[in-house]
Amino acid sequence: MTSTTNTYRGRFAPSPTGPLHKGSLVAAVASYLEAKKYNGQWLVRMEDVDELRNVKGAADSILRSIEAFGFEWDEDILYQTQRKEAYAEALQQLKEQNLIYPCTCSRKSLKAKAASGEITSGQLGVIYPGFCTNNNFSNFKTDEYAIRIKVLEQKICFDDELLGANSQNLKADSGDFIIRRRDALFAYQLAVVVDDAFQNITHVVRGVDLLDSTVRQLYLQQCLKYNQLQYAHLPLIVHANGDKLSKQTGAQSIGDKADIPLLVECLEFLGQNPPKELERDSLNNVWCWAMENWELNKINSAQD
Repeated sequence: MTSTTNTYRGRFAPSPTGPLHKGSLVAAVASYLEAKKYNGQWLVRMEDVDELRNVKGAADSILRSIEAFGFEWDEDILYQTQRKEAYAEALQQLKEQNLIYPCTCSRKSLKAKAASGEITSGQLGVIYPGFCTNNNFSNFKTDEYAIRIKVLEQKICFDDELLGANSQNLKADSGDFIIRRRDALFAYQLAVVVDDAFQNITHVVRGVDLLDSTVRQLYLQQCLKYNQLQYAHLPLIVHANGDKLSKQTGAQSIGDKADIPLLVECLEFLGQNPPKELERDSLNNVWCWAMENWELNKINSAQD
């Protein structure tokens, strides 16, 4: 990634829906080493905005895991559950620009319309056709609606540091999307954009499963007049059947003790070609080797 040595700010932002697993460790390793390569800062954010999915004790478990593996983060950890006022302020800013509206459509009704062919699906799922675009906030109670942001008929492009040129037309691929849910929880897309701006994040290194979120986040950055970030989306570790390794598919916890062979495996998966003897070395020496030899572009070569 192109960056100056004093401006790089990266982050690792797990969701506390369970303990840390190998797939998340890979993302942590890559984002950490890329920040270190540019003498930048590496922050940890707990993306606990979806309070219904949070697992009690998971946030502390995740922090114990990354600490045991030798990660050293800069600044205080940010918790999204403590940032609701900031999200509300961003929502108000969008409202003042007439960019949002209350939507009373249920997910169930939209799925039914998609099944009947009344509306279509695109790259990002059901394409919302704007049934509620003309709704007025004053006509509804807060718990009667979600909030959607209006999107434009335009192609949004970005250069991914690993995947190259990417583009999406949100109008064609998703339609207006939700930024605050009916249950009053703020949507991930809004929260992550507000927090990236608040923390002055410049670079995001994360799994390719979040690639489809990027254009929506770029659009929100544009609407809120935030700086645009640079992105690199990593390949995912998958099970033998091709399913993504995740908490939902039974990924095992990495625990809260340093597993040096596992750390070396992550470096191998990321195409860094660590020497086999590192598995028997100290944690400090593994990190020293990794920092001296880290090259982001080796990842693509490993996946070819």
